[in-house]
Amino acid sequence: MSLETLENSLGYSFRDKELLQRSLTHRSWANEKFQGGPEAAARAEQNESLEFVGDSVLGLVIAETLYRKHPDLNEGDLTLMKHRLVSTTTLAQVAAELELGNAVRLGRGEQKSGGREKPAILADTLEAVIAAIFFDGGYEKAREAVNHIFAAAIEKATPKDSTDFKTMLQERLQAAKLPAPKYALVRSEGMPHSRTFMVEATWEGGRTIGIGRSIKSAEMIAASEALNILAAAGAAAGETG
Repeated sequence: MSLETLENSLGYSFRDKELLQRSLTHRSWANEKFQGGPEAAARAEQNESLEFVGDSVLGLVIAETLYRKHPDLNEGDLTLMKHRLVSTTTLAQVAAELELGNAVRLGRGEQKSGGREKPAILADTLEAVIAAIFFDGGYEKAREAVNHIFAAAIEKATPKDSTDFKTMLQERLQAAKLPAPKYALVRSEGMPHSRTFMVEATWEGGRTIGIGRSIKSAEMIAASEALNILAAAGAAAGETG
């Protein structure tokens, strides 16, 4: 895929094309290029630090958009919708629709192992691209681009949509022949009409915390975070294996 074609899909034209190229550069490509060379040069070529920024930019844009689109929803419903929209699953789906996998620069080994279709790589690359738009054009342009490329997902999002992260997490663990996750209420705070619940999800090798306006929403958020952790761990294992 050419950079121009990708820009058309993103709805944004970069002034700094090298920044866009960096956002599309996986560490496997940079490590191969600088094999035996300076680590700082390899880090400067890859997109991991951009992913870090893109995660925050995306979260802010989605939170703002949901607030404006659903002003009557409570915090718990908005939080759950946001987690669904910024999850690895949704990011990977949006990235696949953009055919982002065809544009990412991968090392030979990662490419042979199917890296262009790995959800974690697709999700991380999309976050890096969002950060690149932010640095190139500012927050307003980043917001426009996010709302453009996530338009369908945002339109379909409701507090009661079909995404069931608890079921997805259980199925993922079962596929790995691991016990089902366990959920425990850590604490609740607030007045009876406006309580906040903190729930811990634990599984073999990990734990996450979810905070929501109901125990169910807190469990869903904890499960969503667990899926993100497992997806990242799976991608790392694939790269080193």
